[in-house]
Amino acid sequence: MILDSTLPVIFAGLMALSLVVYAILDGYDLGVGVLLPLDNETHSDEMIASIGPFWDANETWLVLAVGLLLIAFPEAYNLVFKELYIPAFILLIGLILRGVAFDFRAKVHIDHKRTWDKIFKIGSIVASAAQGYMLGMYVMGFESSVSAHLFSALSSVGVTCAYALIGSAWLIMKTEGELQLKAIRWAKLAGKISFAGIIAVCIVNPLINPFVLERWTNAPYAYFMAIIPFISFVLLFVGNAVLNRLPLKDDSGCWLPFVITLVLFICCFSGLAFSFFPWVVPQQLTIWQAASAPESLRFILVGALIVIPCILAYTAFSYRVFWGKVEHLRYY
Repeated sequence: MILDSTLPVIFAGLMALSLVVYAILDGYDLGVGVLLPLDNETHSDEMIASIGPFWDANETWLVLAVGLLLIAFPEAYNLVFKELYIPAFILLIGLILRGVAFDFRAKVHIDHKRTWDKIFKIGSIVASAAQGYMLGMYVMGFESSVSAHLFSALSSVGVTCAYALIGSAWLIMKTEGELQLKAIRWAKLAGKISFAGIIAVCIVNPLINPFVLERWTNAPYAYFMAIIPFISFVLLFVGNAVLNRLPLKDDSGCWLPFVITLVLFICCFSGLAFSFFPWVVPQQLTIWQAASAPESLRFILVGALIVIPCILAYTAFSYRVFWGKVEHLRYY
């Protein structure tokens, strides 16, 4: 029998897993949309083809994360979306624009294709920036002040650049030739901006949240928290060194930037999650205070343990089927 006090921790872990997988998988296809060139149809088609089999399914993880928050932590869900109603609405608009543009660009006359490419790019930027703003407001404890909104705006830029980084790393892995060389240049620039964003979060987070400062400075947690930024900065340094050497003969090592960025995302997310645990709403609600009744959590856990492995399985299968370099985009 699972202890009642353990159930909220399990669901917090499942929600964290959903969010980090979403940030990686939908992050790279949002990044591809952010980087989409409007002056080169061939490159645009190749970039769209690289995410075509995956992008829609990647958003499943966002739906799962929000669903777990709603069902397992309903009080936190109400508080979070009360504070983030407008940016969440803007996020949905961006995702809708992306979905509509993705399908319409395949069906319209060639003269209107560029218009839908613009809409796809705008939708990707809007969705990425909205997620960054929501993250910034969460870190600031939903504080309604000029400094909080300025930090959230900075977070919007940081998250958008982080998605551009993993999106360019995806393109390095999936493409060849001139587009791959462009992706390498994009990755170098996005990596530098992401580096500045990580430093900003490391400075602001403990200054704004006293409990984060305590966790970062008191043993034994301080040792773990010191390792995460160190690893992140090492990964950025190593990633930049790898980019300077690419492309190699026979395109070997093209997967390295994506793997490095993936580990970087996991490190950054782990640092944030560990900093705020057990708060699900900073300084307002812990996971135990916000959790549903134990009977409800046990019932929901059965479904979650069936659904999540199924999602992981079809995700792995789809990436296995469409593995390798992207081919020219064709519509039948």
